[in-house]
Amino acid sequence: MRSSQVIPLATLAVLVTTGACARATASGNGPADAARAEALSPEALREKARGIHDRVMTLDTHVDISPAAFRRDTLNYVTGIARNQVDIPKMEQGGLDAAFLIVYVGQARTIDAATMAAAYDQAMEKFRAVHRLTDSLAPTRVGFARSAEEARRIYASGRKVIFIGIENGFPIGTDLSRIKQFADLGGRYLSLAHNGHSQLSDSNTGERDGVWLHNGLSPLGREAIKELNKWGVMIDISHPSKASMMQTLALTKAPIIASHSGVRALCNHSRNLDDEQLRGMAKNGGVVQLVAFNSYVKCNPVKDAERAAAIAALRTQYGVTGSNPREVSESVAKLPEDRRNAYLAAQEDITSRRYPADPMATVKDFVDHIDYAVKLMGIDHVGISSDFDGGGGVDGWRNATETFNVTLELVRRGYTEEQIGKIWSGNLLRVLTDVQRVAASLQSTTM
Repeated sequence: MRSSQVIPLATLAVLVTTGACARATASGNGPADAARAEALSPEALREKARGIHDRVMTLDTHVDISPAAFRRDTLNYVTGIARNQVDIPKMEQGGLDAAFLIVYVGQARTIDAATMAAAYDQAMEKFRAVHRLTDSLAPTRVGFARSAEEARRIYASGRKVIFIGIENGFPIGTDLSRIKQFADLGGRYLSLAHNGHSQLSDSNTGERDGVWLHNGLSPLGREAIKELNKWGVMIDISHPSKASMMQTLALTKAPIIASHSGVRALCNHSRNLDDEQLRGMAKNGGVVQLVAFNSYVKCNPVKDAERAAAIAALRTQYGVTGSNPREVSESVAKLPEDRRNAYLAAQEDITSRRYPADPMATVKDFVDHIDYAVKLMGIDHVGISSDFDGGGGVDGWRNATETFNVTLELVRRGYTEEQIGKIWSGNLLRVLTDVQRVAASLQSTTM
């Protein structure tokens, strides 16, 4: 098979999350079956992992999409697209049971009515694309989920589970009623910023130059927290700044998530979470979805910063724009041929000669992040994400067909089937349920 009324966070931890922190203590911090795993032969270990992989719901909380892949065409998300890391055939082949497909809009440098309106239009196009997939392109192979209960029902039917996550609150503009609209369309988490400060929140990217727009959340962003709580949308803190994240913890009435982040103690990148943030997430009852993004798993901060600065200068020189690899590639493709060739040659010089990349991170490096977080936070607060088709991937989990390798490494380290079930999907689904319970309570007191 394959509420405007303030509810104290401590009270919610008891009434809503049923003592998440207590569960973490009771569950123990770390693999519970390490000795037995070491005693197994490679063949027996693989057989055990295969059984677990087939029985637990594997859920990836961050997969980027292009609306072009959701048209009725000979090549689309249903038939399969070679360049994609995720599509339905690859999910089926690799045993990836569920995925949050992402309504992502890059952050415009200028925040005004025109750019926010354009962002809203882009977001709506992606909402429509995902619904096309589940409603008409592949209703017998995938199902759209709005709750943990629906996800489990779809999974039990043998179909793949599709959720929607929203990356960047920029499309909200200044109209907070759009939060309910996005929730009604099935958006189940939302980050208030991406790479670049939004009208709602500072971004982690402020660490590059020390320039901040709000010193955390803006006044509008603080109101957005209330609306997200009210309408059952999980708050995602993967891209906002640390100050924004800590302020969110103080304001939220429900557990929150990091949809695709790493451990900063293992890779000192502004997109990753330090120990204070990880402990705060556990205390909140939330979950951190560790991300298999090479440069967030294994990094050389000095060389990475120098390489990034050189690439940024090159892009400025040639007028290349974009917030993710796909957008950058599209921008490069629009250059005249001579300038495109010169740009690519200069880029190759930077990445191969001046600042060559270190060996790619592996699944083992990725699971090191899981181990660290489990030991610090407890088993109930850790999950998995890829950021596929948005730059994600490590050696051994380069696309959805290799999903089993993550389960295999978890089994090799001694995680039990119960623990693996929590990491792959149980923890995230528990938070979603808790967030929706809080929303029901808030709505009953304000409507």
